[in-house]
Amino acid sequence: MKDITLTKNRVKKMLANFESELIERTISHKNYDKFGQVVCAFSNDLPNHGKRGFLFIGVHDNGSLSGFMADDKYLQSLGSLRSDGNILPQPIMSVNIFHFEEGDVVVIETTPSPFPPVRFNGKTWIRVGPRKAVASEMEEMILTERRSANFSMFDIKPCVNATLNDIHKDLFTNQYLKIAVHSDSLENDR
Repeated sequence: MKDITLTKNRVKKMLANFESELIERTISHKNYDKFGQVVCAFSNDLPNHGKRGFLFIGVHDNGSLSGFMADDKYLQSLGSLRSDGNILPQPIMSVNIFHFEEGDVVVIETTPSPFPPVRFNGKTWIRVGPRKAVASEMEEMILTERRSANFSMFDIKPCVNATLNDIHKDLFTNQYLKIAVHSDSLENDR
């Protein structure tokens, strides 16, 4: 995933673009349900583009600033979206603030989850172009399959740096095989 460092200039450029699968704007600064839905949708990353999503708070649809002024207490309350139990599994997100003459822009930056589907209050939210929506059964199935693909048990993961010298053949033959395979099968296999 490409690392994107947010700066004031980058925020200005992003505000000049249209809303998209990766950008949502709102002038509302108290609609925590909306914020949770957007974070959930960005976490699910249905198109699987692997890019972060950005929720800009204090911004009109046309990209102009609303004049909103944020304080530390407000930023902390937004940070609680991550761990208040309404979004599960917990999202990977950060909260930043950028001060402009016209007002503040608060940015909730969300990284796609490796373990979708992510749900907000029990519903799976996704991005459909520039808007959010509740996932259909098929869309949720795609996310569930992605979760299975991203989650593997330790014993099926490759040991990339191992060589043949790392294999303990005696341990495998004398201990593991005797437990894992019936003795009749072993006798017939020789």
